[in-house]
Amino acid sequence: MTTIVKAASAAQFLSLIPKMLGYLPTQSLVLVPFSGKRSIGAMRFDLPSDADAEDIARVAATFIGMVCRLPEADAVAAIAYTDEYFAGRGLPHADLFDALEDRADACGLRMNDALSVAADGWGSHFDPACPAGGRPLAELAAEPRGAEDLTVIDGDQASGAELPRVDLAEKERTARALASLDAAARLLCGQGEPLAEDHARVDPQALAAACVLDDLPTLFEEALDWDAESLAPFDAAALAWCLMRPALRDIALVQWCRGMNAGDEAFDAQLRWEAGKEYPAHLAMQMWGEGERPDPDRLLAALTLLRRIAAAVPRDARAGVLATCGWLAWALGRSTHAERYAVLACEIEPEHGLSEIVRSFVHAGHLPDWAFRRR
Repeated sequence: MTTIVKAASAAQFLSLIPKMLGYLPTQSLVLVPFSGKRSIGAMRFDLPSDADAEDIARVAATFIGMVCRLPEADAVAAIAYTDEYFAGRGLPHADLFDALEDRADACGLRMNDALSVAADGWGSHFDPACPAGGRPLAELAAEPRGAEDLTVIDGDQASGAELPRVDLAEKERTARALASLDAAARLLCGQGEPLAEDHARVDPQALAAACVLDDLPTLFEEALDWDAESLAPFDAAALAWCLMRPALRDIALVQWCRGMNAGDEAFDAQLRWEAGKEYPAHLAMQMWGEGERPDPDRLLAALTLLRRIAAAVPRDARAGVLATCGWLAWALGRSTHAERYAVLACEIEPEHGLSEIVRSFVHAGHLPDWAFRRR
């Protein structure tokens, strides 16, 4: 359901930005596109640092280009959240606002406002009466009616990317389950050593979990309903085992994006591709952020689950789960979190394929195409 809150002043508008994002941004540029008088979302970017005029013009073109991808956008407001000071010298990042205004004008966009929230005050680039030392930050506490129902998490754009805390006992149970599952899968596939008479028997739970791998789409679909806080060790192990293998991981991502039928199709497509056939373009394009918009609730359920599994599995089995977390976060528009997961994966496995792809997306400012389309 859409919440409509009317801001009567620039200060009230600024008080709404953390509510729109869900957090208070730091060292960030936030662009708020408008269609007529109504905002249609918010985009956060890292503020350029140590940039010359050419760099500022380049990033301004990139940022405004993102707004232009919204077909209904006809105006934009820009807000810089910075740890710099007015200190009697005027508005911080005025050169960036000038570049943004020039680029917006060239693209036919109206610039509604350009605001700085600095360490010692706030002000508007378009306000000739703005004091050189900025206006008091206390003015930003005046929220418009209706904003009290919108929540903001503690912290900034990086908050919430930390993996959940998992106690040592859960980690040990998950590690044992993963080792047993791998042994059972190898045995069932004829890749393990025959059992000697004095050899410990294969854990029946591991055999049962290995049999679940015969129907991956069912496993991936049912996993969305698991409770991340009370995961059975072999359930966590089964998903981690799959996500360590790129072919199975990609099936999971396609299915979590588009549903179980798509998972069945992706499974068959993977088998045909391994036999030398061409992989269907409409499935591959999903991985690049094109095609139908995924259901964000499904992606969020998968991300919540995998964050728990990443925290529980042994470090050497964690890269595939972390990379999948990175892609899911990127698909949800959480690029800061996506890069964090991808970096963690690359610390375990340098040049990890999916992690490198996610990092390249983030560094290039590439967002999924569905981020620019309304639900």
